[in-house]
Amino acid sequence: MKKLILSIDQGTTSSRSILFDLNGNKIFSSQYEFKQIFPNLGWVEHDPEEIWRVTLKSIKDVIKKSNKIKAKIITIGITNQRETTILWDKKTGKPVYNAIVWQDRRTNKICENLKKRKLENLFRKKTGLFIDPYFSATKIKWILNNISSTKKLLKNNQLMFGTIDTFLIWRLTNRKSHLTDATNASRTLMYNINSNKWDDEILKKIGIPKSILPKVKNSADYFGSTSKKILGKEIPINSVLGDQQAAAVGQACFQKGSVKCTYGTGAFAIMNTGNKKILSKNKLLTTICYQLKNKNTYALEGSIFIAGAGVQWLRDKIKLIDNAYETEKIAKSKKSNDGIYVVPAFTGLGAPYWNSESRGIITGLTRNSDWKNLVRAVVESVAYQSYDLFEAMRKDGPKTKIIKVDGGMVANNWFAQFLSDVLNTHILRPKIKETTALGAAFFAAYQAGEFKSLNEIKYKWKKDANFQPKISKKLRNNLLQGWQQAIRKTLA
Repeated sequence: MKKLILSIDQGTTSSRSILFDLNGNKIFSSQYEFKQIFPNLGWVEHDPEEIWRVTLKSIKDVIKKSNKIKAKIITIGITNQRETTILWDKKTGKPVYNAIVWQDRRTNKICENLKKRKLENLFRKKTGLFIDPYFSATKIKWILNNISSTKKLLKNNQLMFGTIDTFLIWRLTNRKSHLTDATNASRTLMYNINSNKWDDEILKKIGIPKSILPKVKNSADYFGSTSKKILGKEIPINSVLGDQQAAAVGQACFQKGSVKCTYGTGAFAIMNTGNKKILSKNKLLTTICYQLKNKNTYALEGSIFIAGAGVQWLRDKIKLIDNAYETEKIAKSKKSNDGIYVVPAFTGLGAPYWNSESRGIITGLTRNSDWKNLVRAVVESVAYQSYDLFEAMRKDGPKTKIIKVDGGMVANNWFAQFLSDVLNTHILRPKIKETTALGAAFFAAYQAGEFKSLNEIKYKWKKDANFQPKISKKLRNNLLQGWQQAIRKTLA
């Protein structure tokens, strides 16, 4: 029987299940979107039950397919939107509140209070992160403070916390495994990335009980098996990785200094820094790239909150386009950006600014400006934000001449070329675009004994396209000056 790996990729806007063979070829996939909930300004939520339903549906689709082609799913890898927070009742399995999404900014006040208590340095040294609403800890605190049912559940030792991976594992194993991996734990603002433990001092400072937290395992490890009651068969879950770290694995970023950037809803750059932690002087995050055999490989990370989400905004909110594919043709139809810039600070600005109060602006409009200018400016903004991010990375980490890119936006050749032009760097796009799902699949196969080393995984990586800078230094500088001016206006 042909051996296949099932990768569950639970993202911000959809859940996908993908079957890969051992060479990393995609055999079949199933994907379903789910609802984005915006109860208040700056709040973003998901319904955990809907996430479970669509994820389960996609898993059952691919299992059906594997049976049809008489193949055997030997292992499962899970990758997930990080930081998104769920608390649920151990007995009933019901969430006490909607999942609070990584983009949500409601915990600003809690973060400000922690900063006023001069805790930023302590948190930074231990977790590698800044105190920001982005991370899970303050989301947990908000639920504990605002949802009355949590008090009784806590008292009865019935309350559980998990990021999405933990919630899915708990459900798939029919409530047997309450687990997460080190990459997801390292994004909660509660995990000490030096000692690889939940940090008692931090938990005490925030006021979060340790009893609700999952056990932390390696990124390639045994996380339990799926229950026959749930899926009709027992399949071992052998890897768990936060989505950005999974993409770094899928892009074979195993060497120190190797970099990938994923352009999805947001954009996330990860640079492998080996067994050495670099505490950024330029507001980048220090995080765990992956953990194998209880040893961390660290990374520097920068996050852009709005990348593909800007294109979604063009489509859904101001209705200038019908689908994302149109942006390439529209951007090409303009000879230049006509001095128009959009800073899409819809949920504040991420690295290297970390300004949660900023809001989006459009600058440079004239009587001659049209809707196509706006579309192009939104796509361009992702390249400019990337420039700011990589400048910070260049100052902190090892030098890099090549950036591997993936995610929905890089299917746009115009954008990939513009990115290369603005960054003045080689851009490599892989053959298999689903690098996030692929990374989880590769680590699951590694844990199942199908690969003996990371080198074996590295040789599975294949190039699709290579983009090299083509514009003059003068034009690049002019474009970037215009962007910097727009950023100053936004921050003001």
